[in-house]
Amino acid sequence: MIALVTGANRGIGFEIARQLKTRGFTVLLGARDAEEGQAAADRLGMTWLPLDVAERESVKEAAAWVRAEHGRVDVLVNNAGVLLDEGAEVLDFDEATLLATLQVNLLGAWRVSAAFAPLMGKGGRILNVSSGAGQLSGMGLWAPAYAVSKAALNAHTIQLAQALKGRGIAVNALCPGWVRTRMGGPNAPGSIEDGADTALWLATEAPPSLTGGFYRNRKEIPW
Repeated sequence: MIALVTGANRGIGFEIARQLKTRGFTVLLGARDAEEGQAAADRLGMTWLPLDVAERESVKEAAAWVRAEHGRVDVLVNNAGVLLDEGAEVLDFDEATLLATLQVNLLGAWRVSAAFAPLMGKGGRILNVSSGAGQLSGMGLWAPAYAVSKAALNAHTIQLAQALKGRGIAVNALCPGWVRTRMGGPNAPGSIEDGADTALWLATEAPPSLTGGFYRNRKEIPW
């Protein structure tokens, strides 16, 4: 089984990659920074895949390499993401920050899924790491560009799940919760292991028929 985890050089992505390997997967550690990506891959004993989800050519080259070397992908975890506007106000609009956020959090996952879904067969699984900040059912005022990008990622998840259901490929979004990573900060209540748990469940244990949902702590939550 072949798994690709984007943004896996640290944090939740690193932990997902580590635990997938313990479950017998051949894991490709996707990261844009060469030094950090190679160092993380060396620590885990896996292959670093140069992959900048914000760059179309980088995604195309990564997909071509995987096709040539492995021929397929069984699990794709779209984990790469940025938080650039913590503390910002929605009316204090910074267009560059919004565009940079969407470029990674929405378009990055969209690009990667479009490039790698053709390498997936029946039973394949795509996981989009989203956030409770993107829930329309309870959205607040925190980090507006980040929240909107995750709401858009959730909408993309629903459409992609419908598009791939006929091929037997499951697509789901998940909220890892507030965990102690570089993004979450040292005061977050959850551990990195907590943040990775639902992704690992969706990748390995959840019924393959489970698709088009949004999950936290292995339970479906409202969009």
